[in-house]
Amino acid sequence: MLPYWILFLIPAVGVLAPYRLTPASRPLMWWLVGSLFALAIGLRFEVGGDWVAYLRYLSGASTMTLFEVFTSKDPGYYLVNWLAANLGGNIHWVNLACGAIVMTGVVAFARNQPLPWLALLVAVPYLIIVVAMGYTRQAVALGFILLGLVALGDGKVRTFVFWVLVGAAFHRSAVLMLPVAGLAGSQSRLTSLAWAGMATLIGGYLFLFDSTDELWTNYVEADYQSEGGLIRVLMNAGPAVLFLMFQRYLQLNEDERRLWWWLSVLAIACIPLVMMSSTATDRVALYLIPLQIFVFTRLPLITRDIRWSTLIVFSVVTYYAAVLLVWLMLAAHSQAWLPFQLVWLV
Repeated sequence: MLPYWILFLIPAVGVLAPYRLTPASRPLMWWLVGSLFALAIGLRFEVGGDWVAYLRYLSGASTMTLFEVFTSKDPGYYLVNWLAANLGGNIHWVNLACGAIVMTGVVAFARNQPLPWLALLVAVPYLIIVVAMGYTRQAVALGFILLGLVALGDGKVRTFVFWVLVGAAFHRSAVLMLPVAGLAGSQSRLTSLAWAGMATLIGGYLFLFDSTDELWTNYVEADYQSEGGLIRVLMNAGPAVLFLMFQRYLQLNEDERRLWWWLSVLAIACIPLVMMSSTATDRVALYLIPLQIFVFTRLPLITRDIRWSTLIVFSVVTYYAAVLLVWLMLAAHSQAWLPFQLVWLV
């Protein structure tokens, strides 16, 4: 467990004992921290519930032609595996590339928040440790979505659409985020809806429509139950409620307010949906994890009293330390992450 707590303590030190960096040194520090996390993700050995399944991806990609790679269901992920296999690499090459993508998105999103180190801390227990070290394909898709959310917060609808479509090349479910562009776009509602609608149709045609029957059978009719799915949905719903309550105090521009209002509504809507299909809703709810980062890094802004603001920061740190502790000790599948092993130490 110790390596996971070390990863948690890195941003915790930045939050609780901040060292003032010069503007010139900040990019270097974030590059070093992001690289450390990417190495932890990429060089892990037999960590994550789907470890064996991803070995089969690599084995399958090694026998594919480039045409077969680009016509597969997850061409982005197969391409990374194909390149690794043909260059003489192994699963760690794949995981390093994917870890670098995830952390690029996490760092870009965190640095766009008012308390960047707190943003990284919020991401550690679930987004980085559980998702990035367990659900590689969907983690990469989420990394690209984080880049897209930074753009969409500035009203850049087309950039958001681009990043979501790139993410969908790694996990098809990412296209479900495309309608957010139309809902959140504020410059011209008609133009935004047109862009989002067209992108959704294109993305659906490329990544989803040919396998809707398979997805419906696997996730809905099969009635799979994702253990802890309700808890993870509630983890998104909590900050969603806080956002709806305190949005006027969070110092947002109109683009940001509209975007996160809709994401908050979607997070709350997942509560009844998880009762009907816990696995499907749980997987879609992964894309709403950025809501936790966005809200909890802005919550200290609701007061000008430094004592209350500090108390809120400490409360967020304590809450996510508890999340990590409970997951490590009590989660049904956490044993697949324990012990944490690095490839050169086994």
